[in-house]
Amino acid sequence: METEKKIQRLPAEQMFQQEIEALIAAEQDPVPTGWRMSPRSVLTYITGGRAGDTVITPKYIGHKRLVEIAIATLVTDRALLLIGEPGTAKSWLSEHLTAAINGDSTKVIQGTAGTTEEQIRYSWNYAMLIAQGPSPEAMLKSPVYHAMETGSIARLEEISRCASEVQDALISILSEKRLSVPELGIEVPARKGFSVIATANTRDKGVNEMSAALKRRFNIVVLPTPDRLETEMSIVKSRVEQLAENLDLHARLPEDQVVEKVCTIFRELRTGVTLDGKQKLKTTLSVLSTAEAISLLANSMALAASFGSGSITDYDLAAGLQGAIVKDEEKDGLAWKEYLENVVKKRGAKWAGLYQECKELNG
Repeated sequence: METEKKIQRLPAEQMFQQEIEALIAAEQDPVPTGWRMSPRSVLTYITGGRAGDTVITPKYIGHKRLVEIAIATLVTDRALLLIGEPGTAKSWLSEHLTAAINGDSTKVIQGTAGTTEEQIRYSWNYAMLIAQGPSPEAMLKSPVYHAMETGSIARLEEISRCASEVQDALISILSEKRLSVPELGIEVPARKGFSVIATANTRDKGVNEMSAALKRRFNIVVLPTPDRLETEMSIVKSRVEQLAENLDLHARLPEDQVVEKVCTIFRELRTGVTLDGKQKLKTTLSVLSTAEAISLLANSMALAASFGSGSITDYDLAAGLQGAIVKDEEKDGLAWKEYLENVVKKRGAKWAGLYQECKELNG
């Protein structure tokens, strides 16, 4: 326990260990090969419910049917691709699916422009390779390799950030469910339960567009942005509470009206129209996703705890909004100034303090 307290971010299976164990103990449905609980129990873990006397907190607040499709995909031999705007909880859902199904969400490859084919398949300890030639001991297995060996799930984050030839390394693995190692003259067959969950950001479309051949190996689930303000507020409040506990922020959780202000501003600047649909707005280059709102409020809590009274004030919130919204001084700065004068200023006493603090910071 003391060691866990020193870790900045625990994997999902450790953060929610009690809930996972309760679901396993209360299991009444058939459990697929390689899984720790049934698909129905995985759904309860993700969307919330009860397992005996244990309350299961919702990890994903959104369309339940999308979660059911994702889980059903992983029961079959198809891989799963989660697509959506930044901040639509693709990585969050991916992590929690693997935590519930395998009890291990750490078999992860982070897709970047520098990701190589070896990171998808395997590489070598070159000192051992030179000293004794190719051998199982000299091999460095990728998360995908480990998942195939153990019949579990590997995660590939931001697959569209990887070069096309790196993406294509997955095609034979997902098709044949075997990984060839010509240096050792062997083929590694995937055990039952093996799969891959990949995520892709729609803002990265065209960076390294996935081939049709690779897309056919995946079932694709598109995660939408929250359709209602209340839904987005629920997501933000839940995640901020978890972050506050994990990061020891020592500040009071943001009040509902604070969360509402942040989510309202983000939604309006994101969509280019006020919530009542009466006024069109300039959008910003910034993503202003739900994830950004969570980060902003956590940072405001840190400001309030470190330099304020411990409660988020308009002064703390203004600093976070300025940093999150104005990424490009010219375009974003103009859009933010116009929004403050044409929308925030006219919203009355409840918004007056925030307007003054933002105006002062915005110069």
